[in-house]
Amino acid sequence: MDIRTLFGIAHPIIQAPMAGVQGSALAIAVSNAGGLGSLPCAMLSAEAMGQELEALRAGTARPFNVNFFCHETPVPSPERESAWRAALAPHFAQYGIDPVTIPAGPGRIPFGDESAGVLERFKPAVVSFHFGLPSPALLARVKAWGSKVLSSATTVDEALWLERHGVDAVIAQGVEAGGHRGMFLTDDLTTQVGTFALVPQVVRAVKVPVIAAGGIADRAGVQAAFALGAAGVQVGTAYLLCPEATTSAIHRAALKSDAARHTALTNLFTGRPARGIVNRLMRESGPMSPAAPAFPLATAAIAPIRARAEAAGSGDFSPLWSGQNANGCLEVPAAELTRRLAGA
Repeated sequence: MDIRTLFGIAHPIIQAPMAGVQGSALAIAVSNAGGLGSLPCAMLSAEAMGQELEALRAGTARPFNVNFFCHETPVPSPERESAWRAALAPHFAQYGIDPVTIPAGPGRIPFGDESAGVLERFKPAVVSFHFGLPSPALLARVKAWGSKVLSSATTVDEALWLERHGVDAVIAQGVEAGGHRGMFLTDDLTTQVGTFALVPQVVRAVKVPVIAAGGIADRAGVQAAFALGAAGVQVGTAYLLCPEATTSAIHRAALKSDAARHTALTNLFTGRPARGIVNRLMRESGPMSPAAPAFPLATAAIAPIRARAEAAGSGDFSPLWSGQNANGCLEVPAAELTRRLAGA
């Protein structure tokens, strides 16, 4: 099925949900331009989520997507947390931070009954998930109010699993993509392949529509994805310089610099692999560290170091999420970028 018909949109362009660098304004702009705007809710409280959804409903009468994480809440390990803070000790010392004063705790809450309760008031056209799917009961609840369901697959096996469990379309997330890998059946990074290798394999394997994601930043990339059988594309990094995005000045400067040509998968900032621009922390610690606590517990110890560095104008300890192709990052309104991607 054509995703324009499936989602009720004019253009087969989905704006990737990007927690931490956007709110409702970006989603509104994309939806009003005929694409599918997305609101990331993984870092929002129930109250904040409700406020953003009210803003979305007030700002557009067109369909939009609401995105959640589906990770399992980890059991904290005092030993691992202690080892992680010991590994960060030189950075605590540099900024005069006493690690004993840093509270532990997750910064991202998986989709649950509370989120579903808020979401049900709005019944969005599309609900998407990262790291698999929620429980069958929660998924049935979402589908019962009429929302179409998407989730990310990074392998053919994940795509087949998602299809069996009832998604309406699969997002084939290539390894080029910025931000968190959606991998959920394995933590083996050697299984992660490029978008244009993954998409045709997934298209052949599943019957539901396939949405290509990762490294697509301009109209030529969109057309290439369609040529490989994709029914639509999901684009994230290209929107990061749009005025509607809340991307920080430090992050924007990095995206516009030569540094954006060097990205890597790293677990240092959250505990799960995610692609970002290589910075000091990633160079000195190695982008992947076995010391990092399970997602999302790694975030707590990094947070005060990041805050001190950013206050001094440095992105040395910030998660500068970016895909491998930042060439499409344009300082233009999101509506204009959406139309360019669609060839409209």
